Formats: sequence, structure tokens, C-alpha cells
Amino acid sequence: MANPYQQYKKTSVLSASKEQILLMLYEGAIKFTKLAIQAAEQKKVAERGQNILRAFDIIMELNATLDHKVGGELSKQLEQLYTFMMEQYTKANIKADPEPLRENVKILENLYDGWKQAINNLKKENEQKGGAA
Repeated sequence: MANPYQQYKKTSVLSASKEQILLMLYEGAIKFTKLAIQAAEQKKVAERGQNILRAFDIIMELNATLDHKVGGELSKQLEQLYTFMMEQYTKANIKADPEPLRENVKILENLYDGWKQAINNLKKENEQKGGAA
């Protein structure tokens, strides 16, 4: 029988909205980047590399799903930011330096907070439209 926690995670992802998935991706990138920082500080090379790779993959996925037709200038700016972050992950891994990872955590937390606020504002607008009808 499957691990109940893994089954729960799979179900929560499959039933999540696009907005929820976006936030989950940011949460994952933040988590893995913080774990990579801990591993770097503790000189755990393999663990650092694994967590950097996981965070890097999430950023690559976020970058790959940008829609430049819909997103316009914002999507171009996000693409530049994601590219910078991927370079920071590579630098951190090669030099075994946690500082680029700390920079990425700040960026990720700012993006997460911004998206969360935008999603909440959109929900409120939709609720007000629904309530007025």
C-alpha cells in the first residue's frame, strides 16, 4: 500500500488550482534552497548538491511555463530573474558558497509574497463580482 502522506501530497497537487500550484512551487524552491544553505554550512557536499538541484529544477519549470504573449513585460522580467537565480544556484554549487543561495531565498520569498497577495486580491475581486450579481 502507498505511503498515506505521499498519497495526500499527490492528491493535493492534482486537485490544486494553477495559482495554488504556483505557490507550491515557490514554497518548494524556498524549502530546498534553505536546506541547501544548511548543508553548505555543514559541509555536506552531496546534500547541498541534491537540494540545489531540486530548487534549480523548480526554477527551470517556472521559467519554462512563462507565457510571454499573456505576461508581456512582466514575463520578460521574471525570465531574467529566473535566469539570474539559476546562475546563482550554479555558482553556489561550484564554489560551495551559501551566499548566492541566501540571495535566492530573498528573491523567492519576495516573489512568493507578491504572488500570494496578487492571488488573494484576485479572489476578493471575483467574490465581489459574484456577490454583486
